[in-house]
Amino acid sequence: MPRLFQIVCLLIFSLILLSSTFACSQTETPAVVTFTIDFPTSQPEHYSIRVQSDGSARYQSSGRQSPDSHENDSFDLIFTVAAETRQKIFELAAKAGYFQKDIDSHHKDLAFTGKKTLAYKDARRSGEATYNYSPKPAVQDMTSLMQSLSATLEFGHRLQYDHQYQKLALDEELKRMEDLARNHELIEVAAIQPILDQIIADQSVINVTRARAQRLLERVGVR
Repeated sequence: MPRLFQIVCLLIFSLILLSSTFACSQTETPAVVTFTIDFPTSQPEHYSIRVQSDGSARYQSSGRQSPDSHENDSFDLIFTVAAETRQKIFELAAKAGYFQKDIDSHHKDLAFTGKKTLAYKDARRSGEATYNYSPKPAVQDMTSLMQSLSATLEFGHRLQYDHQYQKLALDEELKRMEDLARNHELIEVAAIQPILDQIIADQSVINVTRARAQRLLERVGVR
């Protein structure tokens, strides 16, 4: 009888341990918000932003480098999203019902501004919705945030290209970034800090341009 009691206790303990391990793995799985856009007449023509609740993120874009180019160019960047931006993204996803319902306006007289898709996934729920324009404020705010993030990251893309192939073009690109930074229109500049650091450290880049890159990082509070 004592032997049977020990076996039963061991089985119960094993089940409790398995349950707690499973629950722990469930809670540790990060939630993910993904924004994707396909817009053939824009630059880039396609991009996606994937943000996890732990802050890790990935940006991928593809398309022509310029309207005159016939070659496709791609950009792939893994970075960390600041806590404030991350919190806003997941709050907006919650307000939008985790994209589990239709979010498009379906107004046929609206101009096409790209096929956009928002998706959400965590251990308990998932949702995905495609739209051109949404009347939902949370979706509008999310779209604006993601497009602003893409704009900042694409500056990094162009700076990377210019640094490799046409260093004299760097200064003009950085001037544009400074103008936007003054108006608080750049977000997550820290994501492209490694690219800016490369420019700052490269003594073959003119001093004025290197100083501008340094000043930009200081203005947005990265340095």
